[in-house]
Amino acid sequence: MSTETGTVAGRDASRIHNIGYRSYDGPRLGRAYARRSLFSQTLRGSFGLGRSAKSKVLPMLLFGVMALVAAILVAVSMAAPDASKLVVKYTSYAIYLQAVIGLFIAAQAPQAVSRDLRFKSVPLYFSRPIERADYVLAKFAATAAALFILTGAPLLILYVGSLLAKFDFADQTKWFGQGLVSVALLSVLFAGLGLVMAALTPRRGFGVAAVIALLTITYGAVSTVQAIAWETGSEGAVQWLGLFSPITLIDGVQTAFLGASSAFPSGEGPGTGTGVVYLFVVLALVAGSYAVLMRRYRRVGL
Repeated sequence: MSTETGTVAGRDASRIHNIGYRSYDGPRLGRAYARRSLFSQTLRGSFGLGRSAKSKVLPMLLFGVMALVAAILVAVSMAAPDASKLVVKYTSYAIYLQAVIGLFIAAQAPQAVSRDLRFKSVPLYFSRPIERADYVLAKFAATAAALFILTGAPLLILYVGSLLAKFDFADQTKWFGQGLVSVALLSVLFAGLGLVMAALTPRRGFGVAAVIALLTITYGAVSTVQAIAWETGSEGAVQWLGLFSPITLIDGVQTAFLGASSAFPSGEGPGTGTGVVYLFVVLALVAGSYAVLMRRYRRVGL
Protein backbone atom coordinates (compact mmCIF):
# COMPACT_ATOMS: atom_id res chain seq x y z
CA MET A 1 0.00 0.00 0.00
CA SER A 2 2.84 2.32 0.83
CA THR A 3 4.53 1.43 -2.44
CA GLU A 4 1.48 2.39 -4.46
CA THR A 5 1.18 5.62 -2.55
CA GLY A 6 4.84 6.44 -3.27
CA THR A 7 4.35 5.68 -6.95
CA VAL A 8 1.35 7.96 -7.19
CA ALA A 9 3.22 10.70 -5.36
CA GLY A 10 6.15 10.32 -7.73
CA ARG A 11 3.85 10.66 -10.72
CA ASP A 12 2.34 13.81 -9.27
CA ALA A 13 5.79 15.30 -8.63
CA SER A 14 6.94 14.64 -12.20
CA ARG A 15 3.85 16.04 -13.88
CA ILE A 16 4.53 18.60 -16.65
CA HIS A 17 2.40 21.73 -16.54
CA ASN A 18 1.77 23.61 -19.74
CA ILE A 19 1.80 27.28 -18.75
CA GLY A 20 1.85 28.52 -22.37
CA TYR A 21 3.70 31.57 -23.69
CA ARG A 22 3.89 34.59 -21.46
CA SER A 23 3.21 37.95 -23.02
CA TYR A 24 5.85 40.70 -22.92
CA ASP A 25 4.64 44.09 -21.71
CA GLY A 26 8.03 45.86 -21.59
CA PRO A 27 9.33 48.58 -23.92
CA ARG A 28 9.85 47.81 -27.61
CA LEU A 29 13.30 49.21 -28.42
CA GLY A 30 12.96 48.89 -32.19
CA ARG A 31 15.33 48.88 -35.15
CA ALA A 32 17.54 51.77 -34.00
CA TYR A 33 18.46 49.93 -30.82
CA ALA A 34 19.08 46.73 -32.79
CA ARG A 35 21.41 48.58 -35.18
CA ARG A 36 23.36 50.13 -32.31
CA SER A 37 23.66 46.80 -30.54
CA LEU A 38 24.88 45.03 -33.67
CA PHE A 39 27.33 47.86 -34.38
CA SER A 40 28.70 47.76 -30.82
CA GLN A 41 28.95 43.96 -30.81
CA THR A 42 30.82 43.90 -34.13
CA LEU A 43 33.16 46.74 -33.17
CA ARG A 44 34.04 45.14 -29.83
CA GLY A 45 34.49 41.78 -31.50
CA SER A 46 36.96 43.27 -33.99
CA PHE A 47 39.38 43.79 -31.09
CA GLY A 48 38.44 40.58 -29.30
CA LEU A 49 36.46 42.33 -26.56
CA GLY A 50 33.73 40.11 -25.16
CA ARG A 51 35.38 37.07 -26.73
CA SER A 52 37.94 34.53 -25.55
CA ALA A 53 41.48 35.51 -24.58
CA LYS A 54 42.76 33.75 -27.69
CA SER A 55 40.61 36.00 -29.88
CA LYS A 56 42.19 39.12 -28.38
CA VAL A 57 45.78 38.20 -29.21
CA LEU A 58 46.00 39.03 -32.91
CA PRO A 59 43.97 42.29 -33.03
CA MET A 60 45.64 43.68 -29.91
CA LEU A 61 49.07 42.65 -31.21
CA LEU A 62 48.45 44.43 -34.51
CA PHE A 63 47.14 47.50 -32.71
CA GLY A 64 50.25 47.45 -30.52
CA VAL A 65 52.51 47.29 -33.58
CA MET A 66 50.77 50.29 -35.13
CA ALA A 67 51.08 52.31 -31.93
CA LEU A 68 54.64 51.22 -31.13
CA VAL A 69 56.00 52.18 -34.54
CA ALA A 70 54.39 55.61 -34.18
CA ALA A 71 55.97 56.08 -30.75
CA ILE A 72 59.39 55.08 -32.11
CA LEU A 73 59.06 57.56 -34.98
CA VAL A 74 58.20 60.32 -32.50
CA ALA A 75 61.30 59.48 -30.44
CA VAL A 76 63.50 59.48 -33.55
CA SER A 77 62.06 62.83 -34.65
CA MET A 78 62.68 64.40 -31.26
CA ALA A 79 66.25 63.05 -31.11
CA ALA A 80 67.20 64.30 -34.57
CA PRO A 81 69.40 67.41 -34.56
CA ASP A 82 67.61 70.61 -35.53
CA ALA A 83 64.36 68.68 -35.88
CA SER A 84 61.35 70.77 -36.87
CA LYS A 85 58.94 68.10 -38.06
CA LEU A 86 58.26 64.39 -37.91
CA VAL A 87 60.39 62.02 -39.94
CA VAL A 88 57.25 60.58 -41.57
CA LYS A 89 54.18 62.30 -42.93
CA TYR A 90 50.79 61.57 -41.41
CA THR A 91 49.45 60.61 -44.82
CA SER A 92 52.33 58.18 -45.41
CA TYR A 93 51.98 56.20 -42.20
CA ALA A 94 49.16 53.90 -43.35
CA ILE A 95 50.90 53.31 -46.68
CA TYR A 96 54.06 52.16 -44.92
CA LEU A 97 52.15 49.85 -42.55
CA GLN A 98 49.65 48.57 -45.08
CA ALA A 99 50.66 44.96 -44.39
CA VAL A 100 49.53 45.29 -40.77
CA ILE A 101 46.26 46.92 -41.83
CA GLY A 102 45.66 44.24 -44.44
CA LEU A 103 46.25 41.47 -41.92
CA PHE A 104 43.84 43.09 -39.48
CA ILE A 105 40.97 43.37 -41.97
CA ALA A 106 41.71 39.89 -43.33
CA ALA A 107 41.30 38.45 -39.83
CA GLN A 108 38.35 40.54 -38.65
CA ALA A 109 36.11 40.82 -41.74
CA PRO A 110 35.37 37.06 -41.72
CA GLN A 111 34.79 37.24 -37.98
CA ALA A 112 32.18 39.94 -38.58
CA VAL A 113 30.12 38.09 -41.18
CA SER A 114 31.31 34.54 -41.85
CA ARG A 115 30.17 33.09 -38.51
CA ASP A 116 26.61 34.29 -39.04
CA LEU A 117 26.60 32.62 -42.45
CA ARG A 118 28.23 29.43 -41.22
CA PHE A 119 25.83 28.94 -38.31
CA LYS A 120 22.83 30.13 -40.37
CA SER A 121 21.89 32.76 -37.81
CA VAL A 122 21.23 35.53 -40.35
CA PRO A 123 17.50 34.65 -40.72
CA LEU A 124 17.15 35.10 -36.97
CA TYR A 125 18.47 38.65 -37.29
CA PHE A 126 16.01 39.39 -40.07
CA SER A 127 12.99 37.94 -38.30
CA ARG A 128 12.27 41.21 -36.47
CA PRO A 129 12.74 44.05 -35.91
CA ILE A 130 16.00 44.33 -37.86
CA GLU A 131 16.03 44.39 -41.66
CA ARG A 132 18.65 43.55 -44.25
CA ALA A 133 19.75 47.18 -44.66
CA ASP A 134 20.19 47.52 -40.88
CA TYR A 135 22.40 44.44 -40.71
CA VAL A 136 24.60 45.46 -43.64
CA LEU A 137 24.92 49.07 -42.45
CA ALA A 138 25.81 48.05 -38.89
CA LYS A 139 28.45 45.55 -40.02
CA PHE A 140 29.90 47.97 -42.58
CA ALA A 141 30.06 50.89 -40.14
CA ALA A 142 31.51 48.80 -37.32
CA THR A 143 34.27 47.32 -39.49
CA ALA A 144 35.15 50.75 -40.87
CA ALA A 145 35.19 52.17 -37.33
CA ALA A 146 37.54 49.41 -36.17
CA LEU A 147 39.90 50.18 -39.04
CA PHE A 148 39.71 53.89 -38.29
CA ILE A 149 40.68 53.23 -34.66
CA LEU A 150 43.57 51.03 -35.82
CA THR A 151 44.88 53.63 -38.29
CA GLY A 152 43.87 56.82 -36.49
CA ALA A 153 45.35 56.03 -33.07
CA PRO A 154 48.97 56.04 -34.38
CA LEU A 155 48.35 59.40 -36.04
CA LEU A 156 47.16 60.75 -32.71
CA ILE A 157 50.38 59.50 -31.11
CA LEU A 158 52.39 61.24 -33.82
CA TYR A 159 50.42 64.45 -33.33
CA VAL A 160 50.73 64.50 -29.54
CA GLY A 161 54.43 63.69 -29.84
CA SER A 162 54.98 66.52 -32.31
CA LEU A 163 53.32 68.98 -29.94
CA LEU A 164 55.44 67.76 -27.03
CA ALA A 165 58.48 68.28 -29.24
CA LYS A 166 57.26 71.86 -29.79
CA PHE A 167 56.97 71.50 -33.55
CA ASP A 168 54.89 74.14 -35.33
CA PHE A 169 51.33 73.80 -34.04
CA ALA A 170 49.55 75.08 -37.17
CA ASP A 171 51.47 72.85 -39.56
CA GLN A 172 51.11 69.75 -37.40
CA THR A 173 47.38 70.32 -36.93
CA LYS A 174 46.87 70.76 -40.65
CA TRP A 175 48.86 67.65 -41.52
CA PHE A 176 47.15 65.66 -38.77
CA GLY A 177 43.75 66.59 -40.20
CA GLN A 178 44.87 65.53 -43.67
CA GLY A 179 46.05 62.23 -42.27
CA LEU A 180 42.72 61.59 -40.55
CA VAL A 181 40.83 62.23 -43.78
CA SER A 182 43.14 59.81 -45.59
CA VAL A 183 42.76 56.96 -43.09
CA ALA A 184 39.00 57.54 -42.87
CA LEU A 185 38.73 57.00 -46.62
CA LEU A 186 41.04 54.00 -46.40
CA SER A 187 38.95 52.52 -43.57
CA VAL A 188 35.68 52.76 -45.48
CA LEU A 189 37.20 51.34 -48.67
CA PHE A 190 39.00 48.44 -46.96
CA ALA A 191 35.95 47.64 -44.82
CA GLY A 192 33.69 47.40 -47.86
CA LEU A 193 36.07 45.26 -49.89
CA GLY A 194 36.96 43.06 -46.92
CA LEU A 195 33.34 42.38 -46.00
CA VAL A 196 32.41 41.56 -49.58
CA MET A 197 35.17 38.98 -49.87
CA ALA A 198 34.36 37.51 -46.44
CA ALA A 199 30.62 37.34 -47.14
CA LEU A 200 31.13 35.27 -50.28
CA THR A 201 31.85 32.16 -48.21
CA PRO A 202 30.85 30.91 -44.76
CA ARG A 203 34.32 29.38 -44.31
CA ARG A 204 36.53 31.76 -42.38
CA GLY A 205 39.79 30.42 -43.82
CA PHE A 206 38.65 31.06 -47.38
CA GLY A 207 37.53 34.54 -46.37
CA VAL A 208 40.91 35.37 -44.86
CA ALA A 209 42.74 34.15 -47.97
CA ALA A 210 40.41 36.10 -50.28
CA VAL A 211 40.90 39.38 -48.39
CA ILE A 212 44.68 38.97 -48.30
CA ALA A 213 44.73 38.21 -52.02
CA LEU A 214 42.63 41.27 -52.82
CA LEU A 215 44.66 43.71 -50.73
CA THR A 216 48.19 42.32 -50.84
CA ILE A 217 48.57 40.49 -54.12
CA THR A 218 46.98 43.30 -56.13
CA TYR A 219 49.33 45.84 -54.53
CA GLY A 220 52.37 43.70 -55.29
CA ALA A 221 51.27 43.17 -58.88
CA VAL A 222 50.45 46.84 -59.48
CA SER A 223 53.69 48.03 -57.89
CA THR A 224 55.71 45.61 -60.02
CA VAL A 225 54.03 46.66 -63.25
CA GLN A 226 54.41 50.34 -62.29
CA ALA A 227 58.13 49.84 -61.73
CA ILE A 228 58.47 48.13 -65.10
CA ALA A 229 56.55 50.91 -66.82
CA TRP A 230 58.76 53.53 -65.18
CA GLU A 231 61.98 51.76 -66.14
CA THR A 232 60.86 51.33 -69.74
CA GLY A 233 60.00 54.99 -70.13
CA SER A 234 56.20 54.67 -69.93
CA GLU A 235 55.84 57.25 -67.17
CA GLY A 236 52.30 58.16 -68.19
CA ALA A 237 51.07 54.63 -67.52
CA VAL A 238 52.29 54.66 -63.92
CA GLN A 239 49.46 56.86 -62.67
CA TRP A 240 46.73 54.91 -64.45
CA LEU A 241 48.03 51.56 -63.21
CA GLY A 242 47.42 52.79 -59.66
CA LEU A 243 43.68 52.44 -60.26
CA PHE A 244 43.92 48.65 -59.95
CA SER A 245 44.90 48.28 -56.29
CA PRO A 246 43.07 49.52 -53.17
CA ILE A 247 46.16 50.91 -51.45
CA THR A 248 47.42 52.69 -54.58
CA LEU A 249 43.96 54.20 -55.00
CA ILE A 250 44.27 55.77 -51.54
CA ASP A 251 47.82 56.86 -52.38
CA GLY A 252 46.56 58.59 -55.51
CA VAL A 253 43.67 60.36 -53.79
CA GLN A 254 45.76 61.71 -50.93
CA THR A 255 48.53 62.78 -53.31
CA ALA A 256 46.07 64.68 -55.48
CA PHE A 257 44.02 66.34 -52.75
CA LEU A 258 45.80 66.06 -49.38
CA GLY A 259 49.33 67.18 -50.16
CA ALA A 260 50.81 63.71 -49.62
CA SER A 261 54.01 62.33 -51.08
CA SER A 262 53.34 59.50 -53.50
CA ALA A 263 54.84 56.04 -53.07
CA PHE A 264 54.67 55.46 -56.83
CA PRO A 265 58.00 54.54 -58.50
CA SER A 266 58.27 57.98 -60.04
CA GLY A 267 57.65 59.67 -56.71
CA GLU A 268 54.92 61.69 -58.38
CA GLY A 269 51.31 60.77 -57.93
CA PRO A 270 48.33 61.87 -60.00
CA GLY A 271 47.45 65.53 -60.33
CA THR A 272 44.06 67.02 -59.59
CA GLY A 273 42.50 65.93 -62.88
CA THR A 274 43.57 62.30 -62.59
CA GLY A 275 42.90 62.48 -58.85
CA VAL A 276 39.22 63.05 -59.59
CA VAL A 277 39.20 59.71 -61.42
CA TYR A 278 40.88 58.07 -58.41
CA LEU A 279 38.31 59.55 -56.05
CA PHE A 280 35.45 58.47 -58.30
CA VAL A 281 36.77 54.89 -58.39
CA VAL A 282 37.11 54.81 -54.60
CA LEU A 283 33.56 56.06 -54.08
CA ALA A 284 32.26 53.65 -56.72
CA LEU A 285 33.98 50.73 -54.97
CA VAL A 286 32.49 51.74 -51.61
CA ALA A 287 29.00 52.08 -53.08
CA GLY A 288 29.45 48.87 -55.06
CA SER A 289 30.56 46.98 -51.95
CA TYR A 290 27.43 48.08 -50.12
CA ALA A 291 25.25 47.05 -53.05
CA VAL A 292 26.92 43.62 -53.29
CA LEU A 293 26.43 43.04 -49.57
CA MET A 294 22.76 43.99 -49.83
CA ARG A 295 22.33 41.55 -52.70
CA ARG A 296 24.22 38.85 -50.87
CA TYR A 297 22.02 39.10 -47.78
CA ARG A 298 18.86 39.16 -49.82
CA ARG A 299 19.59 35.54 -50.71
CA VAL A 300 20.42 34.39 -47.16
CA GLY A 301 17.49 36.13 -45.47
CA LEU A 302 14.05 34.77 -44.77
